[in-house]
Amino acid sequence: MAAENKIKLQYFRSQICTPVKHKLVVKGLGFTRLNQIVEREDTPSIRGMVNKIPHLVRIVD
Repeated sequence: MAAENKIKLQYFRSQICTPVKHKLVVKGLGFTRLNQIVEREDTPSIRGMVNKIPHLVRIVD
């Protein structure tokens, strides 16, 4: 049941010249390089992290 609730996230814009808090959110989501796609559980905390940096990360279908 929990395996079904996944979202794919893509890190599509560089974190250069962004605030330190934004850089920490990108690192917390598990991104290590640009254009990387990761799959995370669809929880309110992950959604909140994505909502803090919508200019750096997008949800991929």
